[in-house]
Amino acid sequence: MQRRMISNRESARRSRMRKQQHLDELLNQVAQLQQDNSGILQRINATAEVYVNVESENSFLRAQMTELSDRLQSLNSVLHIIEEVSGFSMDIPEIPDPLLKPWQLPCPSLPITASSSMFQF
Repeated sequence: MQRRMISNRESARRSRMRKQQHLDELLNQVAQLQQDNSGILQRINATAEVYVNVESENSFLRAQMTELSDRLQSLNSVLHIIEEVSGFSMDIPEIPDPLLKPWQLPCPSLPITASSSMFQF
């Protein structure tokens, strides 16, 4: 009977130790997952900031393109008037309206390069 009691106590102690070890592992896993989530959140915020900056720059460039297209059309109109008044024939290419056909650029496209530091996380 005494031996059985000692065996049961030892078994209960081992069971408590296993439970404590499992609890410690779970707490470590929670801490690691919280750290991972924090890192992911930082990367999301950095990406969102880059997106806002790029979107802002795109808006500025669209406005600038519209303004320059208007100026070009105005200058072409002046050239047409000069051509009619002077009688000299000028080669004035028709410029497509970028607002009606945004996929058709009014000028030759240039390669766009981005620095590797643009998307640092």
